[in-house]
Amino acid sequence: MNALGISVVLLWVAVIVLALLVWALSRQVGVLFERVAPMGALVTDAGPAVGAPSPSFQLASLTGAPVAIGGASAAPTLLFFLSPTCPVCKKLLPVLKSLRADEGRQLGVVLASDGEPDQQRSFIQAQRLEAFPYVLSTDLGMAYRVSKLPYAVLLDARGTVVAKGLINSREQLDSLLNAHDMQVSSIQGYLSQVPGSPTSEVTAKAA
Repeated sequence: MNALGISVVLLWVAVIVLALLVWALSRQVGVLFERVAPMGALVTDAGPAVGAPSPSFQLASLTGAPVAIGGASAAPTLLFFLSPTCPVCKKLLPVLKSLRADEGRQLGVVLASDGEPDQQRSFIQAQRLEAFPYVLSTDLGMAYRVSKLPYAVLLDARGTVVAKGLINSREQLDSLLNAHDMQVSSIQGYLSQVPGSPTSEVTAKAA
């Protein structure tokens, strides 16, 4: 009986120790999530600044009616610059399709590129992009100073640039929409103003 009693006591001690370890681990995971800042789109200084009116364009679309960029519109517009030879662009196409399906008429998504129309039409067909307005314009890319792809610009219904940046993941694409909803120029800019965040600590050290 003594041996059985000692075994039961040791078993309970082991259970209590394991419970404490799980509790400590869960706390550390929570702290980690609090300190890891979301990665927003990589904002560049080139092109129209956030808060400035977008350049206005009337462009033909390879998939339907002409497209107006800039000026007043029925809903905000996400302008996504891509290329048939860009592998990251292709990776993000399912995300754009999902975004278009989820947002419905609350957000317009326009795909923009340049190059040979025949190559672009083959790309549209292969990737099943017929539902998107798809414009070809070198002047459009130059107006926004697009030097790397994929690149996205979010315009509000007044045609004002509200967010922009290089996009390499769904999280970075979502950050443009989040910045618009939060009425800030970028997620990084917002985090730099939040006391205790890693971004604000870096900003304070730099100052």
